[in-house]
Amino acid sequence: MRLIQRTGEYDVDIDVLGALAVRENGISITPTAPKPRQVLALLALHADQVVPVSALIEELWGTMPPRSARTTLQTYVLQLRALIATALEGNDGERTAKDVLVTLPGGYMLNSGGGTSDVREFDRLAGLGYRAIDAGDHPVAAQRLREALALWSGPAFADVQGGVQLDMETRRLEETRLCALDQRIEADLKLGRHRELLAELTVLVSRYRTHENLHGQFMLALHRSGRRGEALDVYQRLRATLVRDLGLEPSTTLRRLQRSILMAGPEGGVGGKQAPAAAAAAGAGVRADRLVRA
Repeated sequence: MRLIQRTGEYDVDIDVLGALAVRENGISITPTAPKPRQVLALLALHADQVVPVSALIEELWGTMPPRSARTTLQTYVLQLRALIATALEGNDGERTAKDVLVTLPGGYMLNSGGGTSDVREFDRLAGLGYRAIDAGDHPVAAQRLREALALWSGPAFADVQGGVQLDMETRRLEETRLCALDQRIEADLKLGRHRELLAELTVLVSRYRTHENLHGQFMLALHRSGRRGEALDVYQRLRATLVRDLGLEPSTTLRRLQRSILMAGPEGGVGGKQAPAAAAAAGAGVRADRLVRA
């Protein structure tokens, strides 16, 4: 099979961090029918990689596919190629629909031809942010992670009715987003932006009611803003939720942060100043190993 790997006018541009949008030659090739849409979504996420037929069948029909599953999948592929062919009209035959949606042994591959992918760009920017954090460059870390998070316009595959495979990928992508968000907030706290973070963290702890790291960051931001009592209230609400919903106590690190805020006294957080114990707890970070969404 001839594979064309070039950058230029006929690249495939892919967005999945929100609504699904796949464009060839600047023209949408995203179908409206649910099943072909699922096929394209999975191919787009794994662009330039072979997606096994078995994975596509599981996505479409779960563990009980019909006998006609392979034939029906081939029909969906033909429908996608028809959309691609329409988008390629006028390209002088340099790139055909079969060059874009390639049949390979065991599966299919969406050949992006060097086009853009919001997932790949997110991974690139987040990686730069993480490396900047490791290097102690918090201004660059905050900026790169903010740019990465700005690529999200909603939940991944927001307008796709997902099956087993897409649901798994959606959860994975959400975890990468939460990790980047957590590290961006951490970088902002290092830069003394605690007051700027209060409104955002108020929303986040309401949405992720058992996410310990976000609650720890909220406690720290409140404490540094001179709102010690509210910081302690956040801890008590989190503890009550963890005990009621999960049968767990807060982590050792979060308990240590609570104690350090208690020891710091009412004036400890004003103007971003901390007592030594609070500073030590903040530097250690709060473990985020309980990412249970309410």
